[in-house]
Amino acid sequence: MSIAPYIKEIGRGKEGARSLDPQQAHDLMSQVLDGHASDLEIGAFAIAMRIKGESVDELAGFLRAVHERCIPVHPQQPMVVLPSYNGARKLPNLTALLALLLAQEGVPVLVHGPEHDPGRVTTAEIFQTLGLPCATDAADMHAAWARREPVFIRTEALCPPLARLLDVRRVIGLRNPAHTVAKLMAPAQGARSLRVVNYTHPEYGLTLAQFLAATQADAMLMRGTEGEPVADPRRLPRLDLFIGGQLRNDLSLPAQEGVLTEMPVLPRSHDAATTSLYIQSVVSGEKPAPGPLAQQVAALQGALAALAQPASQELIA
Repeated sequence: MSIAPYIKEIGRGKEGARSLDPQQAHDLMSQVLDGHASDLEIGAFAIAMRIKGESVDELAGFLRAVHERCIPVHPQQPMVVLPSYNGARKLPNLTALLALLLAQEGVPVLVHGPEHDPGRVTTAEIFQTLGLPCATDAADMHAAWARREPVFIRTEALCPPLARLLDVRRVIGLRNPAHTVAKLMAPAQGARSLRVVNYTHPEYGLTLAQFLAATQADAMLMRGTEGEPVADPRRLPRLDLFIGGQLRNDLSLPAQEGVLTEMPVLPRSHDAATTSLYIQSVVSGEKPAPGPLAQQVAALQGALAALAQPASQELIA
């Protein structure tokens, strides 16, 4: 087996490249994840896709291959999935705060991503500083949810072959489709899950919106804060809610416009220890949660309530 025929199609440059159909994309990604492609082929695949960009069909095929290789997760109710792959560079990383605010409302929350990232403060580090659980398997997840705690799992534990593909970036210096697919994962089996899908560049938000619609996804689509799935604590971004692939304007929130009249009190440093102290003060009620995060929590709760409705009622809505 070889992925060379696929590389020939996607590697003809930005203008000449042809996108793969979902089955071809699934086969290509399956070979890559299962170790059937050489390092040279994987590098060529990564560069070709970086130049061409992923189509909706390709993302669907890639994601299906990744889901087939995730550890089985069986939540008893719809869970919120927070992909945390960027970490903090300038602002405090408040993904853990979002997870805790949701968990306080009885929502099962799964956060996944890398444990460390040079030069950035990862959500994993903040979870560790807060003493929150880091799962290695589904049993750990269910134990945390029973305690009304959010849980973090490293990508290496959730989907080991995906973690290896993500590490290719450290070798060639370019992102590859694994970075997009990681932010689209919904590893629950037997229950619906609500993904928070974030993007950095506005034009990519259009592709992701098309993907969520085409795959009948349940998701919140938003422009991330430094690439994290949490609302900017200073200004609410647009939050688009998709239920069964349908954009629900009644559940979505518009972006905050105009001049900011009030700024939230945020920690002066974004290191893990300082950020964790701030998060603890918000969760304990000592300090108020930033308005945009409170609005994001409420929007996610509204979407979860919509998921609980019978399908006929969803269509009526």
